[in-house]
Amino acid sequence: MLGTRELLPGTLDMLILKALSLGPAHGYGVLRRIEEVSGGLLTLEQGSLYPALARLEERGVIVSEWGRSDNNRRAKFYRLTTEGRGRLGRETQRWAEMVKAVANVLEARAGEA
Repeated sequence: MLGTRELLPGTLDMLILKALSLGPAHGYGVLRRIEEVSGGLLTLEQGSLYPALARLEERGVIVSEWGRSDNNRRAKFYRLTTEGRGRLGRETQRWAEMVKAVANVLEARAGEA
């Protein structure tokens, strides 16, 4: 299991944007969605998640509004903006390129270089 501290720089923002691309959610819902979609392999700490949500909101890639959670508690719900969808697309493409590059290096055999 990978925790927040093991994530590569910039990965947390991308994961949050992806989680919100699946639909609006409150902070804890974002955390749970990432954990569930990763099959429990990624665990996030609330102490890292909430500052990241605030940062993303400041940058205009997500917006929030107050509402009621499933257990009828007041909660801040987040959703992607148009700019956030664009950023997610760019970051997803960049991530795919990085994964391919690293895989190419790891799969190289002696005499291929």
